[in-house]
Amino acid sequence: MLSIARTRLAIPVRTTFLLLNAFGLLVGTFYNDATPDLYPNNSHHKLGWAVTWIVSIQAVLDIVRTLARRTKSSPRPDSIPRSFGSAFPQALHQGLPSDAGLKGAPLPFADDSGHGTARNSMSVRSGSYASDEDGSDSRLLHEEKDQEPERYGRPSLPWNIPLISQILSRRRSLRVHTRLFLAINVLDETINRISLVFGFVAFATGVVTFGGIFRGSSVFNGLAHFIKGGIFFWYGLLTLGRWMGCFGDFGWAWNIRPSKALVGARRAAVPSAEFVESSVIFLYGITNVFLEHLAAWGSAWSAQDLEHVSITIMFFAGGLCGMLVESTRIRDLLNAAMNAMATRSPGLLEAHPSDQWASPRSYRSSMNPLPGLIIVLLGLMMSSHHQDSMTSTMIHAQWGMLLVGFGLARAVTYVMLYIAPPSSIFPSRPPSELIASSCLISGGLIFMASNRDTVAAMERHGVEAMFVFTVTMGLTAFIMAWTMVVVAVKGWATRRRGLRRGAVSLAH
Repeated sequence: MLSIARTRLAIPVRTTFLLLNAFGLLVGTFYNDATPDLYPNNSHHKLGWAVTWIVSIQAVLDIVRTLARRTKSSPRPDSIPRSFGSAFPQALHQGLPSDAGLKGAPLPFADDSGHGTARNSMSVRSGSYASDEDGSDSRLLHEEKDQEPERYGRPSLPWNIPLISQILSRRRSLRVHTRLFLAINVLDETINRISLVFGFVAFATGVVTFGGIFRGSSVFNGLAHFIKGGIFFWYGLLTLGRWMGCFGDFGWAWNIRPSKALVGARRAAVPSAEFVESSVIFLYGITNVFLEHLAAWGSAWSAQDLEHVSITIMFFAGGLCGMLVESTRIRDLLNAAMNAMATRSPGLLEAHPSDQWASPRSYRSSMNPLPGLIIVLLGLMMSSHHQDSMTSTMIHAQWGMLLVGFGLARAVTYVMLYIAPPSSIFPSRPPSELIASSCLISGGLIFMASNRDTVAAMERHGVEAMFVFTVTMGLTAFIMAWTMVVVAVKGWATRRRGLRRGAVSLAH
């Protein structure tokens, strides 16, 4: 979150994390050498190294981006100590008169890259040099593009770091280009967003490896429960994020979508959250139609297999219907009869008050109950789904009823928004969404725990189904509290960065 807020505090925090991670890797390496491999060819070991390298690369990118941001604007030459010893060799290198520095004229410093990145420095392409007769500081005749590099996106050099300044000053060995920093920024932002998912997958595979489950053909049942349960878990975190105000610039925080002039054309064109939910449901249904019989490939289809395929068809059709509801073009076609009436009889517009022809207030926000309806139906089906044992049936009923609770809480949200639609760009934070997110997070975790191997281990050790429910509820409350704290820290860092920027602008 500190990296997303683009604060300098992200570097020490990430460095501390890397040091702790390196210590953990060292201890883990010693442990692996001293113990036999009880889970050969497990994916957690490979994924752990991949995540470690990705996070390390992100740390390097964060340092580079921070240095580039700190040197976005070059200081004035009168604030830089001028050294004849450093200016004289540079003058000889660029072909200037060797006595130019003796006349008091400002020479290009060793920090300058030779492209006019420093104000009042000599550009290689310009070649123009003039000195006043009284021996005062001369002004170089540059183009506007060379005089103000920050307006054209040309990065300047970090004056306060001599080593990097010397490296970047060699224009033939390395040329810093704006596109390079743009690519670094995009890559860093992408890793920031997916690093949480990487961490979740690494933790989940670690649990599987530690428990020794999902061996042989059981991997298909385990993957199905972990992937689908993980989707509901992150769906719950996304719902909690919307309540807290995340994605408010997209109009996803139960607020009015900000105008294009306020957030830009790209963010203003992002579809609604309900459209994204419906599209994910649609993609899940259309892909899992062909995967439900994968665990029993080659054998006869059972009634349970047909039940699973019917669920995927419900997801496919329900997601498609939800996307059609969110389409403004479909809505205009459904209103075609009323629009045609006004076109055929222009006098109706004058005979009736203008507010009767205005769009309803409910059009300001999306009220699409279909994603919630699909989740409710899935919960009802799974809560009464036949299982091999009573423990498995009870666990499935637990997360099934939690999904039903999400759907009911989302219905309450839509009722509240229909009565009082959002009227501000600030998040309205309906309280029912807290219940919805809690049901999704806990339901997803219990869904993951309802796999066949975990249930069999619980039965062998005499663990009841209520144990899973109570532990998951406590973990869910902790995850929600921690998420709120982390997002609040991001807000604090963003405000702190804004105050520092304001202080710097006032100082200049």
